[in-house]
Amino acid sequence: MSLEAPGFGFELIARDGAARRGRLTTAHGTAETPAFMAVGTAGTVKGLLPEQVAGSGTEILLGNTYHLMLRPGAERVAALGGLHRFMQWPGPILTDSGGFQVMSLAELRQLDEDGVTFKSHLDGSPHALTPERAVEIQALLGSDIAMVLDECTRYPATLEEAEASMRLSLRWAERCRRAFRPRSGHALFGIVQGSVYPALRQACAEALTGIGFDGYAIGGLAVGEGQVSTFAMLEATTPALPAEQPRYLMGVGKPADILGAVQRGVDMFDCVLPTRSGRTGQGFTRRGQVNLRNARHKDDPRPLDPDCGCPACGRFSRAYLHHLFRAEEMLGPILLTLHNLHYYQELMAGIRAAIEAGTLADVAAAFAEQQAAGDLAPL
Repeated sequence: MSLEAPGFGFELIARDGAARRGRLTTAHGTAETPAFMAVGTAGTVKGLLPEQVAGSGTEILLGNTYHLMLRPGAERVAALGGLHRFMQWPGPILTDSGGFQVMSLAELRQLDEDGVTFKSHLDGSPHALTPERAVEIQALLGSDIAMVLDECTRYPATLEEAEASMRLSLRWAERCRRAFRPRSGHALFGIVQGSVYPALRQACAEALTGIGFDGYAIGGLAVGEGQVSTFAMLEATTPALPAEQPRYLMGVGKPADILGAVQRGVDMFDCVLPTRSGRTGQGFTRRGQVNLRNARHKDDPRPLDPDCGCPACGRFSRAYLHHLFRAEEMLGPILLTLHNLHYYQELMAGIRAAIEAGTLADVAAAFAEQQAAGDLAPL
């Protein structure tokens, strides 16, 4: 049974093999899929105004429950009108449950059947995150899509360790479902775990479907297992998920990973890579990744990517961008973050168009050829 509340929905528009072209409808508008969600960790996509993020083609953001619960606090955000008003983002927002950050960032954490207790990495203050509290925090934030609390299984893990972790996440998912209060246009997604074991992935997907959620995420990947294993787990998992509901691959990733995952039936993605890379001088282009700190760019009058419509490529040279990073001017990270978001969103728009036209395989082949040519090849 689905938890789907009135006003939340997912429409399948076209297919090309296992790839799907769809549309999410939420309380705060729609998002075309396959979709890349820009990461707004602490209520902001670092360095950019909301209208700049929207101008890149981004329709849906991801907020980080762990960081927002610690600072400024979920109750404070709720008192100020919710996360949409607080950060002035009018479109859909998905929030993660905070479980991954507890495991990776928090100090002195302890996990048991009830949930996770930990000390903040900011000031050492004690906190407890249970499935019920994770759902409550996300409701206070007012996110359109909330995630269940799960344990992100460490990698590598033995079969026995992975199964124990997956079963715990399933028990927590049931509690999240009971705690979730359906509201018009809002949704709760389950998360498939199981490490790199296909049978565990399939068993988890089937169990979550039996509990009933509005959508299904695939977690615990892109944690060191490599692209071949990631794709194998997607091939084992997506056929076990309901075709009429959205599928979200958490924390992925590189453009080639996204394209391959779309070809295996995934609809939604998020990753810090385009924004984090933008802050460190790494630009994504149709010819691969470019390090603008490299001296070879200091006299280059060309745009970073001549086929990109972003302000950085439309107005400034590689030489200028190189200068900004070498001079440690804040405009450099701002422009390159904006460019990377534009690149990712133009990639997603091209993927959506290709699925509608039935040409995704051709687009994927052309993408691989361009990336292999490299940035030093003639433009």
